[in-house]
Amino acid sequence: MFLRDSRYQDALPFTGEEDSRFQGVRPREIGPAEGVIEHVIKRGDRLDLLARNYYNDDRRWWRILDANPDILYGGDLLLDNHEGEIILIPKSKES
Repeated sequence: MFLRDSRYQDALPFTGEEDSRFQGVRPREIGPAEGVIEHVIKRGDRLDLLARNYYNDDRRWWRILDANPDILYGGDLLLDNHEGEIILIPKSKES
């Protein structure tokens, strides 16, 4: 169902009500981030740009969200009230 290297590869199937229209998987388990860097949010910061800066791959923005569970929506970083806050950037790894 998922690509071999998908971060959802080990997610458990959803076992909701039988008449449920959602036939997906449960959320994957997210452990604590290791080897983090603290980043101070500046005006114009976006998750894809931070991922490109720290990982040289703008598609790995989800790793930053995983390390910062209090951020529910990545677009919130663009709001002025988040400027100056510190977020965690996890250590780069191949997966």
